[in-house]
Amino acid sequence: MDLSGIPVAQHVDDEDCPWVDSYMGFDLKVVQIDVAQGLWVVRNRFRPGVVIQTHQHTGPVYAFTLSGSWKYAEYPEVNRAGSFLFEPGGSTHTLVVPEDNTEDTDVWFAVWGANLNLDADGNIESIYDARIILDGYLALCEAAGLPAPKVLVTG
Repeated sequence: MDLSGIPVAQHVDDEDCPWVDSYMGFDLKVVQIDVAQGLWVVRNRFRPGVVIQTHQHTGPVYAFTLSGSWKYAEYPEVNRAGSFLFEPGGSTHTLVVPEDNTEDTDVWFAVWGANLNLDADGNIESIYDARIILDGYLALCEAAGLPAPKVLVTG
């Protein structure tokens, strides 16, 4: 807030939060974290042919595709540059990037709650939430020798 008590908009520049290799088939950039609300805002650059483990969301997810294409194995729709996708809490899916993509697929996600990562039998294998995403991103930046990112941490 400023001196008048009015909340002030906060800016994160593209260079404030570097891309890091997640070692799961995509590069990661974390932009905002609000642990209290369980919010994580990230960009992922998925390499062609990557498949992300089947997972279930505990809260809503908003996704905007900036480049490339991807889909959920469980649905026919393909997300391309300019596509917007809403995922309600409780949705379960497997993110697939076509092998014949000629470029990385860049997607912006705002995720509330956690990803419950599921094994082949539908059992929870691991959980990603805002705190784990922030801690993991900071560790990946440090391991890559990058300066501490200026992630917008609120709440």
